[in-house]
Amino acid sequence: MPFEGIVNTLDYIVFERNMSIRLALRAILRCAIIFMRIIHEMFDQLDKIEKRYQEIDEKLAQPEVATNISQVQGLSQERAKLEDIVTKYRKYKKLAKELGDVKAMDKAGNDEEMATLIKQESAALQEKLNGLTEELRLALLPKDPNDEKDIIVEIRGGTGGNEAALFAADLYRMYSRYAQSQGWKTDIISVSESGIGGFKEVIFEVRGKNAYSRLKYESGVHRVQRVPVTEASGRIHTSTATVAVLPKAEEVDIKVNPDDLRIDIFHSGGAGGQNVNKVASAIRITHLPTGMVVVCQDERSQLQNKVKAMSVLRTRLLDIERRKQEEAITSQRRSQVGTGERAEKIRTYNYPQDRVSDHRINLTLHNLPRFMDGAIGELIDALATSEHERQLEEQKV
Repeated sequence: MPFEGIVNTLDYIVFERNMSIRLALRAILRCAIIFMRIIHEMFDQLDKIEKRYQEIDEKLAQPEVATNISQVQGLSQERAKLEDIVTKYRKYKKLAKELGDVKAMDKAGNDEEMATLIKQESAALQEKLNGLTEELRLALLPKDPNDEKDIIVEIRGGTGGNEAALFAADLYRMYSRYAQSQGWKTDIISVSESGIGGFKEVIFEVRGKNAYSRLKYESGVHRVQRVPVTEASGRIHTSTATVAVLPKAEEVDIKVNPDDLRIDIFHSGGAGGQNVNKVASAIRITHLPTGMVVVCQDERSQLQNKVKAMSVLRTRLLDIERRKQEEAITSQRRSQVGTGERAEKIRTYNYPQDRVSDHRINLTLHNLPRFMDGAIGELIDALATSEHERQLEEQKV
């Protein structure tokens, strides 16, 4: 029945003098109908996905397709992206059928003990179905096209001098330990050290499955409150470091005109052995239209340094284009979770109180030494969940 028809029927049921009750019921009913519409559209979409999955299987079984390597690769990649959601949907349909069968048994006139068992089984199946429904809703949310990409992370000491540089080094160690726990590979591209073991700046690459999807929430200003090692009086200082997490750009993602580049070659500085210091292998690339400068001197060969520097340059240029597109799509400020705006203080690390607090989702965790040792998964999960909830709310509007 259309919404207005249901509401008109409701008006006959509830007397006109109970206007507040009528308005409340109208609001509840409207929300229920919107939710039902969302669920109906969701299952329509799931049916289409399952149908496409079956079509792919049929095509892969065709001899003329099996001999076409590029077509097989394309279909296999598409199938892999759909497999998880199709598996969940088929599990949902199986559970829904089981629930229907159990409910049918409840109508057969059973004794009290059997009726109790049937109700318990129905409740258990319904709970599983509710959980799967939520998983399917999350699976259908729009995917960030960069989620599966490798990343380039840039950490810079901010306010606080030497203490900020030490904090930047601590953050680098934290992300390196987390990457190691995920089975990812890290590779330093460029580093500028301070005099006491800190980093004025460190740029490194992280390669591994879903690296961007997990670490993209780390972009922003990180604040630390602690007694610096250089502080003789024991006074607590506040320092900052900035983190930028960028999806790594490939050559196909953005074209760089060679005429827009000035490439300088010079002798590497710092530790690294006689070859690094004596051979002119360091590379400085300047992008003339933007004035952007990238330096790489960590590798022993000029070619390797140039490849790394170009990778950083392309990634930064792609990030500029991405931000321009986001600003063009909407003039409203996006949610702090996932924006990666570097001017925002996203997190505070308070050593005296042994806590880390993420200001975007108002979450505080304790055992700061363990967190700084790379155990950041719990907070990343909470940030991802918060972003999913925001997207689900937007779907209801």
